[in-house]
Formats: sequence, structure tokens, C-alpha cells
Amino acid sequence: MVRKLWTLIRLAGSFLWELFLSNIAVARTVLSPKLKIRAGIVAYDTRLHSDYSIVSLANMITLTPGTLTLDVSEDRDVLYIHTLNIADPAETVETIRKAFEVHLLELEK
Repeated sequence: MVRKLWTLIRLAGSFLWELFLSNIAVARTVLSPKLKIRAGIVAYDTRLHSDYSIVSLANMITLTPGTLTLDVSEDRDVLYIHTLNIADPAETVETIRKAFEVHLLELEK
């Protein structure tokens, strides 16, 4: 029980940090004199199994400025994510995995 509480606290901290970083990134993009937006859609393969975890991940992605969860595949293995500025799709996937999914996987145990 204490372990799950600690994991939940780390997840909240990680979400708040990503929220802060993405607000700065979106502000820089929007306020840039040479508005160079390279929007795109990423297919994110998730390892989550429970509906609660998948919905939580999708909501955290959507609540983070610059990203939006568009859809979840019927088999619930892939989330389709729109990003405002996609320089490197692999980096986007890795950021989501490290910031959110790793903690949600721990909570599923």
C-alpha cells in the first residue's frame, strides 16, 4: 500500500514537471517570430492493460499542452497522439513512457 502511494506521488510529480516543461515549449513555439510548427501524429504502443491505466495515460497526454490523444485502437494496444511540434517521434514516445507509463505500470501490479 505504501509502495503504491509512493508511486502515485512520483507520477503526480512527473506529470507536474512535464506540464511545466510543455507549457514553456508551447509558449516558445507560439511566441517565436518564425513560427515553425511541425505537427504530427505518433502511434504509441502501450504496455498498459487496465482500462483505468489507459484512460489515465490518455488524459495525462491530453492535459499536457502541445499533445492530444486522438484515439485508442480497438485492441487497446496503441494510442494515437497528435503533437504540436514533433522533431523526433521516438523521443516523444520515450518521454511519455518514462514520465507516465512506467508509473502506471507499477500501479497496475
